Amino acid sequence: MNSSILDFSTVDWNEMGQATWETIWVTLVAVIFTAVLGLLIGLLLFETRNGKNWGIRLINWLVSFLVNVFRSIPYIILIVILIPVTNVLVHTIVGLTAALPSLILAAAPFFGRLVEIAFREIDSGVLEAAAAMGAKKSTIIFKVLLPESMPALVSGLTVTAISLVGYTAMAGAIGAGGLGALAYNNGFLQYNGAIILVATVLIVLFVFALQWTGDWLVKKIDKRLV
Repeated sequence: MNSSILDFSTVDWNEMGQATWETIWVTLVAVIFTAVLGLLIGLLLFETRNGKNWGIRLINWLVSFLVNVFRSIPYIILIVILIPVTNVLVHTIVGLTAALPSLILAAAPFFGRLVEIAFREIDSGVLEAAAAMGAKKSTIIFKVLLPESMPALVSGLTVTAISLVGYTAMAGAIGAGGLGALAYNNGFLQYNGAIILVATVLIVLFVFALQWTGDWLVKKIDKRLV
């Protein structure tokens, strides 16, 4: 390294602050879209798991297949594969906005599978009792399924959000901005260890904050911990 890893005089703190905000912003936006899409995927997988006709079973198989495919593709490769799609959706392949499609498509299938698992862990007797009382499907979903699985859903979303922080850093290294871009361009390429160290510490602190927030929310909504 050209400069000491502890020589913080080489760090542009305004630039570091901007990069930190970019990482937080793109992560939180990706988490919101991932939560919505992941819930829909998980709900679809859960509701079609015991389909009695071939059409329902085919839908379940196709969705499960796509989930497994996207979960299997390394994120750095997924970014490259999605370049044409990203260009169509956001009209650019660089910057924070350009990172969103790949971030969402990488995380939503993962969260969707966690949602399905959370729904499966609910006592089937509770769902059957609600149905026997004449509750509509929408009522069962919003009044029984989601409330009963909420602690597991929040915990799963926390894990997904932390994974997204890592994805964001990788995306930044290839032009998406944020702490990943700063650590790579101003730190690694310019042999500046102080910038790499500070960026790493800020990413770790962000992860800790996400984990603490997720744990706090789970304790607040989990009836078993009251």
